[in-house]
Amino acid sequence: MAVFRRWRWLPRARLGQFMHSEASAAPSDDPVASPASLYPPVVASLTAKSKIAKVRRREEYYKSIHNAATVEEKLAIYGKRQRRKYVVYPQTWAINADRWYQHFTKTVFVPGLPASVSVSEEDKKDSLDWAELRSLVCEVLLQEHYYQRKKRPKLFRISDQGPAAFMTQLVPQLAAHLASLNPALGSPSFIDFQPDVHFYWLRGETVVPRGHRRGRIDPLRFQIDDKPRCQIRMRKQLLEFEPLDYLGPGDIPVIQHLPDKLPLFKRQYENKIFIGSQISDPCCYGHTQFHLLPDRVKRERLIRLNLTDQIDVPYRANAIGSLFAWTGAQAMYQGFWSEDDVTRPFVSQAVIFEGRYCAFFCYQLNTLALTVEADQNNPRRNICWGTENSCESGGSERLWRKNYM
Repeated sequence: MAVFRRWRWLPRARLGQFMHSEASAAPSDDPVASPASLYPPVVASLTAKSKIAKVRRREEYYKSIHNAATVEEKLAIYGKRQRRKYVVYPQTWAINADRWYQHFTKTVFVPGLPASVSVSEEDKKDSLDWAELRSLVCEVLLQEHYYQRKKRPKLFRISDQGPAAFMTQLVPQLAAHLASLNPALGSPSFIDFQPDVHFYWLRGETVVPRGHRRGRIDPLRFQIDDKPRCQIRMRKQLLEFEPLDYLGPGDIPVIQHLPDKLPLFKRQYENKIFIGSQISDPCCYGHTQFHLLPDRVKRERLIRLNLTDQIDVPYRANAIGSLFAWTGAQAMYQGFWSEDDVTRPFVSQAVIFEGRYCAFFCYQLNTLALTVEADQNNPRRNICWGTENSCESGGSERLWRKNYM
């Protein structure tokens, strides 16, 4: 009869001390010598509610964008996730809207124009025939306000029949006249009239306040739907104003409040990225945009409301919002996005027109990494140069009001 023998536990002893084993060889670094793993790596579930599962879902999402074969597929995957987003209107009359727009786009504003585009008085006399340009502008002004014999406009339609028509006719003629001095404005360029410009991006984080996703941390999503009066596109990219890592003087305002306080409102519709033309269009780089401000932000009205400190705010807000959307869409047409930041600056310009006064702006996009994860160690920031709206454009609206009101 077999006798059952129990293992006897000895203090300070291990099971391995009573088992016979041979000396094992050290692990080899040679991949040929070491056998392949028989089991797949242990990864987090894609459907779990844990933090590691959320990280893996984000990594798979980024990987699908990186592995996209074409730019069309990359933009489709980037804008596939539908969530409610804040709609940013470039033409706004909100108080101090330019500071909010600087925060949304990580843009520093620098008064004046870049040194690379500043022209001395001697160069102006040698390069341009100002008398001929003045006669060209006067001819367009007479064509719109005298030769056509337009009827008296309807209520709130003065800008459409006056300054808007004047700008629409002036831009092509100026581009054709200046093509001899700047060959980029010749045949390789294209002019769009009232095009649609869209851009979608992420900036900041917030906690979902209500709904089935309550308590989760979501990025703040933004969408710009712009419609400039006209814009010039080219085949060749404009030269950079400053190096890619140039920070520029001044600081970017940090807004601690949600955009609802501006106020901005959330909407849910298709995420769009569009420069005014399809990706296959060879003229995929921007030169200059031309915008017309509404009557609500005109200088005389703001002075009458005792808001003299807000006279330049609509100009800066319009330039920052419109040029960021235009240059950002151009960069994404070249395959860049927040997790694959730009390797070269994207430059565009803008002229903001009010009917009597105008301002000039230059914008350089240095980064698209605006998400919380991508912006942690990102010293780059976008730069906007601009002038004050103190230069008169010729008084087209004043002439219109004098003759027809």
